[in-house]
Amino acid sequence: MTGPDRRDLVYLAAAAAGLGGVVALGDTYALRVATLVGIYAIAAIGYQLVFGRLGLLSLAQGALFGIGAYTSALLTLSLGLPAPLGIVAAVVAPAAVGAAVALPIARLESHYVALATLGLAQLALLAATNLELTGGANGLYGVPPLAVGPVEIVGGWPMLTLVWTLVGLCLLASRAMLAGGRAARFATLRDAPHAALTLGLNPVPARLVLFAAAGALGGLAGGLQVHGIGVVSPSVTGFEVMVTILAIAVVGGRGSGPGAVAGAALLIPLPEVLRFLEGSYLAAYGVVLLAAIVLMPRGLDGWLRDRFPRRPPAVPAAASAPARRRGKALAVDGLRKRFGGVTALDGVSFAVSAGTVVGLIGANGSGKTTVLNLISGLETPDAGQIRLGGVPLAERPAHHRTALGLGRGFQHPEFPEGLFVLEAAAVAARDRSVALAALERVGLAGRAAEPVAALGAAELRRLDLARTLATEPGAVILDEPAAGLTADERSALSALLRRLADEGLAVLVVDHGMDFLLPLADRIVCLDAGRVLAAGTPEAVRRDPAVVAAYLGQGAAA
Repeated sequence: MTGPDRRDLVYLAAAAAGLGGVVALGDTYALRVATLVGIYAIAAIGYQLVFGRLGLLSLAQGALFGIGAYTSALLTLSLGLPAPLGIVAAVVAPAAVGAAVALPIARLESHYVALATLGLAQLALLAATNLELTGGANGLYGVPPLAVGPVEIVGGWPMLTLVWTLVGLCLLASRAMLAGGRAARFATLRDAPHAALTLGLNPVPARLVLFAAAGALGGLAGGLQVHGIGVVSPSVTGFEVMVTILAIAVVGGRGSGPGAVAGAALLIPLPEVLRFLEGSYLAAYGVVLLAAIVLMPRGLDGWLRDRFPRRPPAVPAAASAPARRRGKALAVDGLRKRFGGVTALDGVSFAVSAGTVVGLIGANGSGKTTVLNLISGLETPDAGQIRLGGVPLAERPAHHRTALGLGRGFQHPEFPEGLFVLEAAAVAARDRSVALAALERVGLAGRAAEPVAALGAAELRRLDLARTLATEPGAVILDEPAAGLTADERSALSALLRRLADEGLAVLVVDHGMDFLLPLADRIVCLDAGRVLAAGTPEAVRRDPAVVAAYLGQGAAA
């Protein structure tokens, strides 16, 4: 047995040992602590979807926990709804709040997300403390216990069994949300956001869905707590709850649902275990938490991954030929772009016909990468137009351009940690067999089942090209694809790019290696200070006096 099965067995064994300990103690207090572990585990499983999978430091999970608690308490106390309906509302209301919060912050970076969600947490705390509806600082009392028909689920074993059954269901739901390649797509959105956009991955729906799911699980946890103890107060929306959930996620292992359960099992009982230290128990708690982070910087789940590596993905028996996407001409006309007081591009125009290779050259700072960023949608032009197959692109977001047939490769490709080569190539492919075919084209099919971390720098560039080709583009733009390659690898890359052009694709290549680019390209465009200095056949551009003076040097024209 390999990979996740072995790691899951470790978690199952730990859970069995923990529950066995509770059974051995058998007292009411032990059952209450074990129930609280499960409640916080549910909240942390949800938080891992945002914090771990999207890499966003949201500080709203504690507030969503409190919103769930108050929602269920108010509906059951004020309207007399059955407690199970209150729990349903405790799931739905925070999920809606989570989605509503995600929408305006969908394009913010992590530190801005932290500030925005901290504002939500403060609003929730102020509302709970000051509104008459919520009982103010005194809170609400007499919240009825959960019941199924005439059977009440009150504390002890009934509540423990319900909570831990829901923990298992939440883990299954979390795993289902990450199945079918979605985990790799979320990881690419998190760790390689620019590449994700140019591969057609839209971060907005992902954030909406995962924020809503995190809110739902946070609210479920809050609802379970309020019906378990019968009381709700503003403390459930306090920052201490958020810090506890964050600590659980970090100690358990960022992004891991089972790790969240393990983190809760370690941290929730710990203050009670350390009570014998009396006034020093909080200091001891901090020392233990710091030691856990230092000794296991990737959390318990990361520590286990080092000992029980994830199982490689199944490699298709045969690769599928990419769809014969019709090549699409690429044209830029009058592109202008300023960054503050610096003019990066000033009226750049050129075209790449379908079935041709165009090389874009120029000194560092001449505007080459800016051109690629404007074409791919990572930057917005101040003026000018971009067309692919005659379709204007300048007003379209980056992730729409992939569906129109545009592929982009990067000078410094980024890949998420922990993926295998086939997973990285398939992140935007219609299926894995197409991704395998793309890997074959770049000479990496034999390494499909290896971790991306095992690849060298030159192989990572080929993998970047493979995931671009796996989107089945009609035109590709590549930034320094030959940098760092050996002579044989450069020759193989040149032959591949020529085949792509012969198949009808429009290929735009930025590269500093004239020995690589001049024999490959049908046309060369040379930029200087954001303007087109020369354009024409490789031989004509190589001998152009202005190009020689500005870029190639006198020896190149000899």
